[in-house]
Parts: sequence; C-alpha cells; structure tokens
Amino acid sequence: MLPPFALYRPSSLAEVADLLAAHRRDAALYAGGTELLLLLKEGLLRVQCLVDVKRVPGLAEIAAEGEVLRIGATARHRTVERSALVRARCPLVADVARHVANVRVRNVGTVGGNLAFADPHSDLATLYLTLDGMVRLWSRAGERDVALEEFLRGPYETAREEDEVLTAVRVRPWPAGTAGVYLKFGLYERPTLGVALAVSVDARGRVAAARLAVGCVGPRPRRFPAVEAEARGQTLGELAADAERLARAAAEGVDTTSDTHGSADYKRDMTRVFVRRALRIVAARAGGQEPHARYPHTIVV
Repeated sequence: MLPPFALYRPSSLAEVADLLAAHRRDAALYAGGTELLLLLKEGLLRVQCLVDVKRVPGLAEIAAEGEVLRIGATARHRTVERSALVRARCPLVADVARHVANVRVRNVGTVGGNLAFADPHSDLATLYLTLDGMVRLWSRAGERDVALEEFLRGPYETAREEDEVLTAVRVRPWPAGTAGVYLKFGLYERPTLGVALAVSVDARGRVAAARLAVGCVGPRPRRFPAVEAEARGQTLGELAADAERLARAAAEGVDTTSDTHGSADYKRDMTRVFVRRALRIVAARAGGQEPHARYPHTIVV
C-alpha cells in the first residue's frame, strides 16, 4: 500500500518553485503518476509530499512554434495520439503514442512524466531522438533547453536539477518527402527493443539524410551518426541491399544491458535484426511501397 504523504496542487510555476524550495528532497513532482506511484508502493522511493503540476496553466498545451512542435509536459499520451496538430506535423509521433502501454495508462500517463522518469524502456525517448528532441526546463533562475540526448543520462537519471520543472519537449518534424518507421518488439508491456528510422530522399532518388535511434536495449536510447553518414548518398535499392552491413555497424556500436528482457548479447543481435528490417521497410516506403511482412510480437508503425 502507499505510504502516507501530503499532496499539493499548485496553480502556477512560481508556487511549484516555492514548494520545491520548502521541501527539497522530501518532494516529488507528480503528473500522471503511472511510474511514480509504483515506486512509492514498492518502497523504492520515499518522499513526504507530492507536488501535482497538472493544474499549472499551459503545461498540457500542444502548439506549433514555427518549424518546431512543442508538446507540453502534462499532455497525456492519449491526447498526443488524438491531436490533429501532431498528426499533421509529426504523424509517426501520434502513431507511436497509440502503442504506449495500454489505453488505461495512456489516459493518465504524461509525456513529461515519461521523459523525466528516464525509464530505459521508453518508446517516446527513442523516437524523439530522431526528431532532434529538446527538453525545456524551468526554474526561478530562468529557462533552459537541453538536448534529449544530454538530458537522459542513464536509467532513471536525468540532467534536471532539484529546483527545475520539465515544462515541454520540442521536436523538429522531418522535412516533406521523408519516410519513417518505428519498430517495437516485446513480450511484455514494456518494450524489449525500439528502433526509430527516418530517411529523406533528394530529387535524384538518393538518401539526402538519415536518422537512426535504438532504445530499450541499454541504459538509454542513442543515435548512430556513423551509420546515418554511411546511408547518405545511396539509392533506395542500394540502401535495401546494404541493410545487413549497416545493421551490423549499429549492433557493434549499441550499448546493451542484461535484464529480464534478455541478455546483452541477445539484445545486440536483436538490434542487428531490427535495424536491418527498419532499413528495408523505409527503403520500400520511400519508394512508394508498403511491406507486408508480419513479425511476431512486433509492432510496425
């Protein structure tokens, strides 16, 4: 059962800052609580009070800021899934949100909570890396933007300071003509592996840019700039034919850890298999085709 705690419901960021200053390590920020409450029940986290930020104006807003899409920290996964703006600017984000956990969790869980919790088995963190995700942090000292790759330091560890509040994540939609895919594999509710890949093709039919991220297999998701560079300049046919070599390069560079989802070696080989599949799927999609292959326990978005 849950241990006793005080619950505060501030209506402004200034009130949140006052509560964090007053209670310091005895306080935890609370939004959807899908992860936080589990830690409290298991006794893995002990705090005297929860600071509920859902009533702070603007934190649930989803808006366009020029070429960037801003998703508020307390926006629920279900809201992102159904957002017309997200579907227009970043359709893959909406599609991946539709496959986060289950509908009960999506109706409660928030985008900011997912990223701030830094669970290594996160679909959103993996996908947002390919969208140049930036986390916005607020404190009385001011605001700062931190690249998602730098924000996620390791399992359940982030760059957020004790007095800071995660207010939004900002992502940059891929340019027109980009083909993307997200492959999610798992036997349990949390994914064992996630691969996000996007490829932009120029007027000559060659890869102008590629973005590859792999997550859920190690301490944190990561991009593979060397593999992306190898893909640039190839035709779609060459990309599909070269998929195995590029996938092996990604597997060699991935940082994997053993856990209940599998051994480190197993996850490394899974990375090779799924990056290869992602490359071939994207090559087909960029060429105007949709692969019809079915993979057990795999969601292809």
